Amino acid sequence: MNNKLISFIIPCYSEEESIELLCKGIIDNVKQSYEIIIIENGSTDRSQEIIRKLHEDNENIHMIVFRKNFGKAAALQAGFMNCKGDIIITMDADLQDEPSEIQNFIEKIEEGYDVVSGWKFNRKDPLEKRLPSKFFNKVTSILSGVRLHDFNCGFKAYRKEVVKSINVYGELHRYIPVLAHRKGFSITEIKVTHNQRKYGKSKYGMERYLRGFFDSLTVAYLGKYYDKPMHFFGRLGLISGFIGTVICIYLTIIWIMGTSIGNRPLLMLGILLILVGIQFFSMGLIGDILIDRGFKSFYDESHIKEKI
Repeated sequence: MNNKLISFIIPCYSEEESIELLCKGIIDNVKQSYEIIIIENGSTDRSQEIIRKLHEDNENIHMIVFRKNFGKAAALQAGFMNCKGDIIITMDADLQDEPSEIQNFIEKIEEGYDVVSGWKFNRKDPLEKRLPSKFFNKVTSILSGVRLHDFNCGFKAYRKEVVKSINVYGELHRYIPVLAHRKGFSITEIKVTHNQRKYGKSKYGMERYLRGFFDSLTVAYLGKYYDKPMHFFGRLGLISGFIGTVICIYLTIIWIMGTSIGNRPLLMLGILLILVGIQFFSMGLIGDILIDRGFKSFYDESHIKEKI
């Protein structure tokens, strides 16, 4: 495995104080051939200037410059699409991930796993972050069937075939192990040290939890119905259409028996349920057509302003 190329993918948003130290830590702790790809995600400080200098001094350090901040998921997807490594390791740029643990991830991959996820078992974040994160990790584990303690840890390692076969968008960077699990890849986790943030501040507010909740529902759907949307929407359409049809049959019978139904709300409900059922069936059919035609990629190269 020592002759394999290791790709490090680092999303960076205004981390001028830490990015150089992180690159030095990676270089000091990697024993294999390597490339470091830093996705400069619309920083408002000197991060881009510092990364350019790092690239000039070390040809193994590369930068992808986004036109603006498109989010962490877009940054990771750009890195996945542009990396060349046999093993891909993702790290946050804030130095809360410990570079000395890089070899632990590589060794775990060598054991035969496809995805190795970090577990910040002694997390150095405020309580208002730890409690919601613990809740969402538990919910995601139950919904997805992937038994991990920490889906949100940015310190992860993947085999090349994993990152080349998944699409990451929205807030789904938290759920990459779930997306990999759906495709049949093997997943494990290891405990990692979580350092106290020394520089800068967190780029995420409370709205991340609302977005994360919606994306957890997306993951739950994708886990079961990604390749068969009609099984989901068709079932809803069948239930809605059946109830609407029963209501309309009942109203038709009492109308034949002489009861006026023109002003009854139940008539509107029956017609509405039938129309909703038809719409659900249509959504399932359209979804199947899109899947059949391979309409699956969310990667947008137009996000990128420059590559070095």
